[in-house]
Amino acid sequence: MGYLSAVTLLWAFSFSLIGVYLAGQVDSWFSVFIRVALASLVFLPFLRFKGIDRGLIAKLMTVGGFQLGLMYCFYYQSFLLLSVPEVLLFTVFTPIYVTLIYDLLKGRFSPWYLVTAVIAVAGAAFIKFAGINENFVLGFLVVQGANLCFAIGQVGYKYIMEKSPVDLPQHTVFGYFYLGALCVATIAFALMGNLDKLPTTQTQWGILIYLGLIASGLGYFAWNKGATMVNAGALAVMNNALVPAGLIVNILIWNRDVDLVRLTIGGAIIMLSLWVNETWVKRKVEQSYQSA
Repeated sequence: MGYLSAVTLLWAFSFSLIGVYLAGQVDSWFSVFIRVALASLVFLPFLRFKGIDRGLIAKLMTVGGFQLGLMYCFYYQSFLLLSVPEVLLFTVFTPIYVTLIYDLLKGRFSPWYLVTAVIAVAGAAFIKFAGINENFVLGFLVVQGANLCFAIGQVGYKYIMEKSPVDLPQHTVFGYFYLGALCVATIAFALMGNLDKLPTTQTQWGILIYLGLIASGLGYFAWNKGATMVNAGALAVMNNALVPAGLIVNILIWNRDVDLVRLTIGGAIIMLSLWVNETWVKRKVEQSYQSA
């Protein structure tokens, strides 16, 4: 849990840095590309090429393509459609996806998870009850795309490490994770990037360098390594620790005018969905699997 807790504190500032200093000012596709490229440089010196199974390389690159490459493509677009607190709150679906994907890998699925989803969607709707528009709905769906990719990546990495244990230290092969993400980010920037909206200030460049080298470069390695050291339940819980940490940072420093009453009530409904998931839904799921 130490790795996951440390990264939670590290990532708590990332949401606001993107939303306040980059979103709408710097081309999002370039932000994704440069962040992933810098993260790749961190582990490139440690990368082992000889004696590494090609199947493992392909799996790690695929996981990286989902968790970092595709996830960032969705994630950065969401800040153009939603406020930072909304993006944060809508990431609470990630633990549900983590559980679902783990179950699917075991060849099972239960419709009881839909109960959790309905309650959580109600909480999201309450936050914008007076102003739901096309951008809000699209933003909500875009965040879910990011959540799903993030869940696929971390569950996939944990599953790979369990099924294909590596004798070498993880940092000697983790570079393939970033190279997979870099392939996705490069294609996305080449197809959709806008060279007229590159960073123009030292602050923007500084934030991108920090996000690339530290938040992504060190953060994702520590998070995925931590994921291999805990069970799926603990991993799901730690995914949601990012929400209060990120909200506290954003509201205290950058977003003091937020509608705290509506945000709190809507957030409480979303958290209620997680409580229902962890208590009632999981019990129903286990009962259905046992009787099957």
